[in-house]
Amino acid sequence: MIISVIGTGHVGLVTGAGFSEMGHTVICIDQNQDKITSIIDGSIPIYEPSLDEIVSRNKSSGRLHFTTDLAEGICLSDVIFIAVDTPQLSHGQSDLSQLESVTHQVAKASNNKKTIVIKSTVPVSTCRRIDRILRKYGNGTVFNVVSNPEFLREGKAVYDFMNPDRIVLGTRSDDKDAKRTMMKIYEPFEKDHVEIIYTTLETSELIKYSANAFLATKVAFINEMANLCDAVGANITELARGIGLDNRIGSSFLKPGPGYGGSCFPKDTLSLTVQAQEANCPVRIIESVINSNSSHIRRLGRRVSDFCAECWNIDCKSSLLGKKIAVLGLSFKANTDDIRSAASTVIIPFLIKQGAKVMGFDPVLSATEKFTDQFQDTIPTFEAKTDLDTVLWGADVVLVLTEWEEIAKIDWLKKRSILNSPIVVDFRNLFNPDLMRKYGYHYASLGRP
Repeated sequence: MIISVIGTGHVGLVTGAGFSEMGHTVICIDQNQDKITSIIDGSIPIYEPSLDEIVSRNKSSGRLHFTTDLAEGICLSDVIFIAVDTPQLSHGQSDLSQLESVTHQVAKASNNKKTIVIKSTVPVSTCRRIDRILRKYGNGTVFNVVSNPEFLREGKAVYDFMNPDRIVLGTRSDDKDAKRTMMKIYEPFEKDHVEIIYTTLETSELIKYSANAFLATKVAFINEMANLCDAVGANITELARGIGLDNRIGSSFLKPGPGYGGSCFPKDTLSLTVQAQEANCPVRIIESVINSNSSHIRRLGRRVSDFCAECWNIDCKSSLLGKKIAVLGLSFKANTDDIRSAASTVIIPFLIKQGAKVMGFDPVLSATEKFTDQFQDTIPTFEAKTDLDTVLWGADVVLVLTEWEEIAKIDWLKKRSILNSPIVVDFRNLFNPDLMRKYGYHYASLGRP
């Protein structure tokens, strides 16, 4: 089966590479000539572990192709996956302009019956809207529209694609052809006993938002419990274990941190509240989760200055003035270069406004470039490096924001000599408080005495 994937962002590129790894012939299409040329030349535009290996292997085998010629790619394909961005507009709605533009092009370029699969995260009823556009502009071509949301974690996207815990397929109730086509594509997973959920278009669209909203709720919940542990002297690590062993709750997403970020949770939770409001059925829990997460991230910035004031026994209003702060980790989580809605994008500007000199470390070069590009006008004094010791040298405060392996393995006993002041604020709870105290550090973490 020949498959086209339109869009070579995180979802599109992983999807295309994954299908080719399964044995399908795949054509990845993107209008950005520089991106396509870069991928053909062997340079992957996103950081995702093992993705470059899969792309290289399947390009060499002749199963994976890249082009900017959308019309040719569509004509050669039986099934077309659309994985273009649906970014957030100012009031939380999803911007569907790219999706609609591509749909018009697909409709006009199609030369025979096609199955159109929407991989992009889209509001409820979007697939029906896409179906209408295809029928209107398709010159009589028969289209089967399918909703097939992705559940890929950044940093583990390749693994998640090849090892799904479920596959969700939404179709029109009378569209048996679409179901047969999708069964053929995903047949290897069905043989591996992966559960495939067949449902309506609307339910499929809503499953994606509901899953992300529920996980975001767990993140916000455990962060609030960590704050409460700080206030009453309890231990969040033991608390999380105590509730996570309840199989009705589960242990995943119960580790405190600097709030959720990235391309999905912030956008999808807000979009869900907008959709609910438009349906006159507000989702108050999700609205509270959004507020909780925002408040938590802002609170952490203030906590840095308060903790330093305690350590130095000075007024917290001027505790960071002229101090060098080494921020370890810029991306919203480890194993990705994504800084969208990352805690670093909120906390670092706050620290600089307090008069601090901030230098950031991230092991992925693209993350440092993205950060400096985003803030070069508003915080020009910020520097980002990929060398850890350069960032730590002469630091008055070390702030941990991302759980990169390179950060988790730091030998703080050895690093003590290059720091100006032994203060570590760890918002990922990566290090042992007793050991840090033994090494002579002032150490703060989340929800641990």
